[in-house]
Amino acid sequence: MQRGHNRQTVFVADEDYRYYLDNLSFFKKEFGCKVYAYCLMTNHVHLVVDPGNEVESLSQLMRRVSGRQTRYVNKLEGRSGSLWEGRFKSSVVSTVDYLPACCRYIELNPVRAGMVASPGQYRWSSFRSKAEGMKDPVVDYDTCYLALGRSKQKRQAAYAEYVADTIAESETKLIRDALQRGQLTGGERFRAEISSRLGIRISNKGPGRPKKNTK
Repeated sequence: MQRGHNRQTVFVADEDYRYYLDNLSFFKKEFGCKVYAYCLMTNHVHLVVDPGNEVESLSQLMRRVSGRQTRYVNKLEGRSGSLWEGRFKSSVVSTVDYLPACCRYIELNPVRAGMVASPGQYRWSSFRSKAEGMKDPVVDYDTCYLALGRSKQKRQAAYAEYVADTIAESETKLIRDALQRGQLTGGERFRAEISSRLGIRISNKGPGRPKKNTK
């Protein structure tokens, strides 16, 4: 996720959204990344990205896309300075347990914000590609999505049903908290696996109690 500086508006006109998506489509191929979900809100973006073989590809992708958007907006508005609020926030996602949930969480952003009644009414997300078959060069289909059915029609119907299903508040909270804190999005087994690979202890516990004031 990346927000506009001081939560300022990033996307005003349709051309602003299209310019971002055109660059995202171009540079994901340039750096060997895949985009499984996206949602462009007026003052921030949400992406689910597979960086491929090189983890650094994610930073390269975000730097190029956000940099171009900054220059584009600054030129239009005759201004200078940063468009974005520092570096993007990210969370490593457990593919089996939480990849579909993260895609759903992102595509439901406009609904939670009260901008639309259903995700299919919002033009600037990956939902219509996966649930309605709209052509979108930005979107790649992950293994979880492809396992939803043998045909495109069955996958689209199953995905639309999945997004419309009731979502536990605990799922939404886990995804939101993990992203905000830069922690892993997954269960205890996933954290144990990553901890073993990296040789360090990883915990998704929240911040501790605030320190008491001493006089």
